[in-house]
Parts: sequence; structure tokens; C-alpha cells
Amino acid sequence: MNRVIINLSALRHNLQTIDGWMSRHGAHWTLVTKMLCGHEETLRALHALGVRSVGETRLDNLETMRSIDPEMESWYLRMPSRSAIEPVARWCDVSLNSEMETIRLLNDEAAKHDRIHRVIVMIELGDLREGILPGTLAEFYQRVFELSNIAVLGIGANLGCLAGIVPSIDQFMQLILYRELLELKFGHKLQLISAGTSAVLPLLLDHQLPKTVNHFRIGEAVFLGTDLVNGGTLQGLRDDAVTLEAEVIEIKRKSLVPMAETGNVAPFGSQNSDGEHTPGQRGYRALVGVGQLDTDVGGLVPENPNHQIAGASSDITVVNIGDSPGGITVGASIRFRPNYAATVRLMSNPYIEKTTEPRVADFVEALEPEGRIPVDPVIEEDAAASAEQPRG
Repeated sequence: MNRVIINLSALRHNLQTIDGWMSRHGAHWTLVTKMLCGHEETLRALHALGVRSVGETRLDNLETMRSIDPEMESWYLRMPSRSAIEPVARWCDVSLNSEMETIRLLNDEAAKHDRIHRVIVMIELGDLREGILPGTLAEFYQRVFELSNIAVLGIGANLGCLAGIVPSIDQFMQLILYRELLELKFGHKLQLISAGTSAVLPLLLDHQLPKTVNHFRIGEAVFLGTDLVNGGTLQGLRDDAVTLEAEVIEIKRKSLVPMAETGNVAPFGSQNSDGEHTPGQRGYRALVGVGQLDTDVGGLVPENPNHQIAGASSDITVVNIGDSPGGITVGASIRFRPNYAATVRLMSNPYIEKTTEPRVADFVEALEPEGRIPVDPVIEEDAAASAEQPRG
């Protein structure tokens, strides 16, 4: 059997650790759950741990979260499409936005339901994904500010998600200045600078990040512990919250180098491209029933440091396991740690079983009060009141 295992104890540890970092920085944070792809059991465990603010890019996943807790604060993290306006305005508390027409439509839809919808105005800081150009910020903000059913909760940015830009202090200082400019010009306090992501955590841990950056949207660091800037795992976090267990379907001693001329026939590339093995070299190879159709095999790292992925086709991955089988037999499993890309594809794959360890019911029953993490709602009561103040 092939399955993804979610280690709930590791998740709790990472949540507690990151929440401690947020508390010391004086920041709010929202748990980005999109890589779970709506896995209900894990979401129930997170709710039991005290998570009350989640960020998503799929409305179906938010619906799953709402079925667990209708009062859960929901952040829609992808720019709303035209087809998503109605559910985003009706069911989501906050959305990230950079298009004026989209915000107008959200305003009109929110008015139909007598709601105030909150937005983070996203600003382009060099990663060249979403965001308005800084030179248009004041004009853009004024037009949004005049809408009756929209409240600007703050400004924000995304760094590292497309071009891989490493966040810098200069970029955050720009955001701080932009917020000061808007507050002075319009006489209206902006609650948040929402620019913290997993990629910003190294700056936070080095005590370089200004406290004015007071909202984080964190996902990968919670689920994988990844240090996106320096590589490896962030100090204090665990990297074993997600594991792929793949069943062995063949094990044989074979040549480690192809035994004939190779070309461009293999759809996912040839093996032994690094020249590590020499012609005639032999060893044991285990085939597992997971392939490129199931996940990004390049993002899998065998837990056993003596194992090495030799290559993969659509449905099978070949693992070099050494000069002896090491106790591995057909029907046994080989375990891998997936990176972000591999995890997302595994979790969205209907052919791969997902399970938690321990079972959620057992985990919740054994959970002590001090084991709960207050990832509280971000929206403050005074922010809701200010949204109803006359526009000026």
C-alpha cells in the first residue's frame, strides 16, 4: 500500500514553536493549509490544537474547514477570479487583492449579503507575481477606501513564490513607509502589514525583521519545517510531519548502469546522468509503486541515507538500496520525506491514501489543555468598527 502519513505530534511541535516566534514578535499569523488539499482528518486535528485562522486558495477546502468550524476565520490567498466573487465575498473574511474591478465586484456582492469584506492590498516588490505598482498605491487605495462594504485590513506582499527572490529588510522598509503614507494621507489606521511567509522566518529568527511587519501567512514551515533561504530545516522545527510510505513491488540485484545505448525515449529523463556508477557495477534495486503520475519524484528523499532514487517512470520509482537488500522484501515499504512540490501532488492525488498518526480521535482525546496552540483570529473588533466609519 502507498500512503502519506501525517505525524500529528510533529505538527503540534511545529505549531507551538512558530506560535512562540509570533508571540515574541508581537505578530498575528494565519495557518496556510492549502498543501493539505482539504484532508479533513488533519484539519480536524489542527482545529483541536486551537487553530482559528486559516488561509486557502481552493474554496472547496475552505468549505471543508467551515464544516468543522463555521466560525473559523478564512483567508482567500489567491486573487479572486470572476467566477469566485460570490463565494469569496459571502464566506471568506479576508482576501488578497490587486485588481480594482475585482474589489468593486466583491463590494457589490458583500452588500447583497449585508457583510463587510476585508482586503489586503498587495504591492509588487520585485517577485513579479501579484501586486500593484507602488507608484499607483495612493490612487488605488483611495478608490478602494470609498467602497461601502470593503474594509482595507492592511497592505501586503509576496516574495519568493515565483522568481525565488530572497526577502530583504529594504523591501519591508518600503512596505512600512507605504503604510505610513496611506495613514497620514487618509487618516485611517491600517491594522496589518501582511508580508511574512515561511521565506521570511530566517529574518525573524535573526531579529532583523521590523515589528511593524505584524502578520504572517505560514504553511510550509509548519508542515515540513523547511528553511527556504538557507536550505535544510529551520532550527527548532521538525521535518518529519509528512512521510510517504511506498510499497516495494520488485527487488533484484541488477546492473546500476543501462546496458544499451540511451537516448531521449524515457519520458521523464534517463538514469545515471551524474555518472556516479560505472559500467558493470551491480547492486540491489527496489521498485516501488509510486511514480511521476503520483508526485514530483525529484522532491522525494529516502529516509534511509544509504538509499538513492535512480529514476522514475509514470507509475514506478527505482531505488538503489546497496549491496544487500537490508531486510527489504516485496510487500515491504520504503519511506521518503517529500518536499513542498512532492507533498502538494501527493495530497491532491486521489490514488494515494492519506492517514494520520496517531488517529485523530486518539490524538484529541489525549490532548492536554497546554497542548493547544491559540492561532487566534486576526481580525480585531476595532477593525470591524472602523470599517463602518464615514469615509473621508
